[in-house]
Amino acid sequence: MINLRRDGHIHSHYCPHGSNDNIEKYVQEAINIGLEEITFTEHLPLPNEFKDPSPKKDSAMREEDVLSYIEDIKYLKEKYKSLLKINIGFEIDYIEGYENDIKENLNKYGLDIEDAILSVHMIKIGNDYYCIDYSVEEFKKIFKLLGTIEKVYTKYYETVILALNSDLGEYKPKRIGHLNLVRKFNKIFPYDYSKSILLEDIVKLIKDKNYEIDYNISGRIKDQCLESYISGYLLNLVKKYDIPMVLGSDSHNVKYIKKYDLME
Repeated sequence: MINLRRDGHIHSHYCPHGSNDNIEKYVQEAINIGLEEITFTEHLPLPNEFKDPSPKKDSAMREEDVLSYIEDIKYLKEKYKSLLKINIGFEIDYIEGYENDIKENLNKYGLDIEDAILSVHMIKIGNDYYCIDYSVEEFKKIFKLLGTIEKVYTKYYETVILALNSDLGEYKPKRIGHLNLVRKFNKIFPYDYSKSILLEDIVKLIKDKNYEIDYNISGRIKDQCLESYISGYLLNLVKKYDIPMVLGSDSHNVKYIKKYDLME
């Protein structure tokens, strides 16, 4: 069962592509709706030598903001400790070919990390990187480069497998973020992903490594998705292999921290 009183995936104003809502407002709203535990999961800074492929260059936190972020969470943890468990967390962007750099970043902040998510937002095609979830226009670029929607899904799943098998050191997250993020624009680019044999391989691998999955519901409010990123065929696989799931609102705004009923 998923603990509906825990939200393990929240972004604050420290996320460059998030909102300007004050970080304490998230805490207050979480308490108001009866949550017992939350994790702020800001994007760990990207490797120094890596060029952010997002058009606005806003995929991750700035290095100079990390310590302020950690100190803010420590302050809130203490202030609200009798009302809510608050975790210092990060969302780690897996980037093919930059594993050692990611490992170094994790080692730098690892002692402060209480909870974390490993996610695939970027895929490598040739020598270039592309954001799988940035916009319909960016997704179209990937589609044109690879030729078919099946190949887009295959490339995404292959990158997830690389992420799962990667050596990111002792602070590598044990929870996999929004596993089917490739479906963010499925209403425009429909595809029966149950055809992919790779997805069951991924779920088996998660099971073998004793990892968790981010039961990410943010896709429900996106008009071009309208589904949780763990739903349908994938949700059935997750249940089949008895993979632990942690609810994640993936909130980038206070109003999206809510009480949820499981719809699947």
